[in-house]
Formats: sequence, C-alpha cells, structure tokens
Amino acid sequence: MQGEGLVGLTEIESAARRLVGIAVPTPLLPSDCVSEATGAHVRLKCENLQRAGSFKIRGAYNFVSQLSDDQVSEGIITYSSGNHAQAVALAGKLRGLRVVVVMPTTAPKVKRDGCERLGAEVFYEGTTSIERKARAEEIAEREGLVIVPPFDHRHIIAGQGTVGLEIARDWPDVDIVLVPIGGGGLASGVAAAVKRMISHAQVIGVEPEGAASMRLALDEGHPALLHEINTIADGLAPVIAGELTYEHARDLMDDVVTVSDDAIRDATDLLVSRQKLIVEFSGAATTAALLSGAVKAEGRRVAVVISGGNLDPSLLAGLA
Repeated sequence: MQGEGLVGLTEIESAARRLVGIAVPTPLLPSDCVSEATGAHVRLKCENLQRAGSFKIRGAYNFVSQLSDDQVSEGIITYSSGNHAQAVALAGKLRGLRVVVVMPTTAPKVKRDGCERLGAEVFYEGTTSIERKARAEEIAEREGLVIVPPFDHRHIIAGQGTVGLEIARDWPDVDIVLVPIGGGGLASGVAAAVKRMISHAQVIGVEPEGAASMRLALDEGHPALLHEINTIADGLAPVIAGELTYEHARDLMDDVVTVSDDAIRDATDLLVSRQKLIVEFSGAATTAALLSGAVKAEGRRVAVVISGGNLDPSLLAGLA
C-alpha cells in the first residue's frame, strides 16, 4: 500500500490518458436475459473482452508505465492467481521488460498458458496469496526486480478506476454498479470514479461466501486474515483485504454482499448460454448477486461489471 487518502478522480483521469491505445474501452451491453430474470434494467460492463482477458491490464499498465528505466533495468515481478499475472506480463512486454510471475500451484491452465504466451517466467508457490507474495518478495530481493502489486496501491486502483469512468460516461443515469471484490483494487477504483461522477449511484461489491475477505474487514473494522478459502472463483480469493482497498470500501461503497458458489456457477451458465459471453467464475459473481437476490434491484438501472473471461475451456462442458 502506498500513499495517504483515497484515490481521486484526477488520478483516474490521468490513468485513462496513459491507457489510450493500451486498454480497450469495453462495451456496456444490454442484457435481456438478466433483466428479464431480475426485473432490473441491466447492462454488462464486459471486461472479459479486455486485452489479456480481464480488467487487470488497466492497473498493471498504469503502474508499470510510471516506473523509470533505471527502476526496471532488471525487470518486474508480481504474484497473482492469474489475471494480474497475465496483465503484468503484457504490460512488461509492451515496455520490453523481463517479467517474472509467481502463481499458485492451483492456477487454471488457461491463465498459466497466457502468462507463458506473453513471455513471462512463471514460478509456482503454494495456494494462498500470502505464500506467493512471500516467494515473489524473495525473488525480487535477490534479483533486483520491481514488484507490481496486485491491488493495494493507488496506481493500481487508479488504473482499475477507468472501468468506473467509462461506466459513468456511458450511462450517467445508472442507479447501481455491481463490482466483484478480490483484493479490492477494481471495486475501489470503480467506487472512486462513480461516486464522484454520479452522486445518486450506489456501488456494491460482491464476494464469494467462501472467500469474503472484504466483508470480514468491514465487519471487524480492519483487514483480517481468513483462515480458510473455499470457492470456485479463484480470482476473488485473497486471504486478506488490502489496507488501502479496505479504506475505499469503508468510505465509498454502499455495501459488500456475498454469493454462493452454486449461484456463481448458475450465473456463469446463463452468461455463456444465453448472453453468449465467455465469463470466468470470478467475473460472474456480480451477475450471481442479482440472480440470487443478494442484491434486489427491480425497476432500477444496474451496471454489472464482468471482470474477466479467462475460463478454462475444460469447464465449459460442465456448465450445461
């Protein structure tokens, strides 16, 4: 975590300028199937169509682009369940840097392959965010690499906040924005943008029941360690919320709700079969919140952030 205070709109707008020609402005697609099922007016913010398959390139590139040549002379490193790792690999490739990533031993093949395809050196360590962070710090110290944090840094949050900037500009009448929470970088950035641009809009975070680290932090009044993680949503499973992301959730977000793995699987099935979108389980958590009733929004305008599309193809057959 770096810096004091919440990320401001000016920082997010600066990030948006850095991302021109790098990140794709993703569509906000009307969803008849989700609207019919919930009674809400639903549009999907399709970050599953983003470069490297998720929103993560926004924050990763915003961070990496602000490092000097001297800082990155030996390269960069990150630790991630997969999407941030791919984004850092892409950001490093765009700058011509050596990239090292540390992933869990349980990382989906589609995410492992993505990192290797983008030229990253991949190491595997444990199954928790704490284990892979420790391994990355060890390698960084030994080899002089700069760590690109996955969520708890204002440059990362500002980059992810460009998702919220696009939503606010494309749909200024939106009533509710649903955004998934893993470490909280995306939710923090989206809240920082939307709350400052649309005063009436609510921003609600969504976590899996089996990995609700931000909900725990809000209940305890500070980030606290989850002693067990159990969810199919591998991208939403840090064992502890970030300090800076917790502050954004506490001060800017209207609520954080949880959804079951069964609800996430059902939402993924609907998005794949009816909406014709390839969506990973983490990316479907927000849709699950609407379909399950965890968020009730009948008659309201709802933007649903679909955060990623890196679904292992082997899982598609099991959705029907």
